[in-house]
Amino acid sequence: MKYPKTLVALCGALLVNSISAQEKVEPQKGQSKVQLAILLDTSGSMSGLIEQTKTQLWKVVNTFIGAKQNGQVPFVEVALYEYGSGGAPHYLRAIQPLTRDLDQISEDLFALKTRGGTEYCGAVIAEASKQLKWDDSPDVYKAIFIAGNEPFTQGPIDPSEACKAAIAKGIIVNTIHCGGEQAGVQGGWKSGALLADGSFLVIDHNAAVVHIEAPQDAQIVALNEKLNKTYIAYGEKGREKAVAQTVQDKNAKNNQKSGAAVSRAVTKASQNYWNASWDLVDRSTEKDFDWAALKDEELPEEMRKLDLEGRKKFVADKKAERARITKEIQNLNEARNKFVAEKRKEAAGEGTETLDTAVTKTVRDQATKKGYQFGK
Repeated sequence: MKYPKTLVALCGALLVNSISAQEKVEPQKGQSKVQLAILLDTSGSMSGLIEQTKTQLWKVVNTFIGAKQNGQVPFVEVALYEYGSGGAPHYLRAIQPLTRDLDQISEDLFALKTRGGTEYCGAVIAEASKQLKWDDSPDVYKAIFIAGNEPFTQGPIDPSEACKAAIAKGIIVNTIHCGGEQAGVQGGWKSGALLADGSFLVIDHNAAVVHIEAPQDAQIVALNEKLNKTYIAYGEKGREKAVAQTVQDKNAKNNQKSGAAVSRAVTKASQNYWNASWDLVDRSTEKDFDWAALKDEELPEEMRKLDLEGRKKFVADKKAERARITKEIQNLNEARNKFVAEKRKEAAGEGTETLDTAVTKTVRDQATKKGYQFGK
């Protein structure tokens, strides 16, 4: 299995650089988690797929907010690849490794552009299976979701072998055909999923995502703005990441018709939104955190003039305020979910399958078999 040297070097550099930053916020050993890799066809006809993905990322992550495994609430790691948009036939790009930095994943999704190209599913599945830092535990739900519309069997890398190699490592491969079901079956998308214990999904990638507006929406979005004020940017990249947080809020708000702003706010009010690499509140909760190691120049201006006890109180106050706001968002979301469930009952049978609905149902079903328990 050989790729052009320049491609291998590019993918390797991207993964090494991203993983080195990720390792600063590695979870504790044995902590319950979920690992999802999203492989997107970004060739010329896939702009609708990208639109759905960048606005519905939050809804997919939120599937696990109420889940537990062995009594623990799992956190979600997401990886992102694109394939099919470059000039080279083998083109694929490792955009982000498995990471908890959801703002970065969102930023990368909004930056994706479509171009004409050749889509080789086998190559990108093989690369993601081999290069990503998958957990060795058989209890961790590990899944690849690959989406596209050209035949699954294209390219010199046999996708059947790639799928078999993935499931041998405990990685489920789910295929998402953007188009008709029969075309997906004939193009090999269904057989690929079956080889790796996955699901064959069919979506309309050009359909608008249906968002049911609820009375709680406006308040949830307003609380999100207050939530941002509880973050304490520190370190070399603190200010930059705080700005990125605001930019992704704006991106979600600009796509409110798809429900992105509400779903993102709900994500931010959960354990899945973790920013210890730049936020002092999250960082201070980690076992290896050392107050004495903080340098004045790493801190925001309002903390530099405080003594150690004053700094601890400053962070504790922000932490308490965040807990209050997140609890309020969670309560509102619980009421929102009840409202939406009733509306969906009334509209049963209506609507088109889109990326968010297809993926959220699949991850629930597959994770349940791994011992994850979901609330109603």
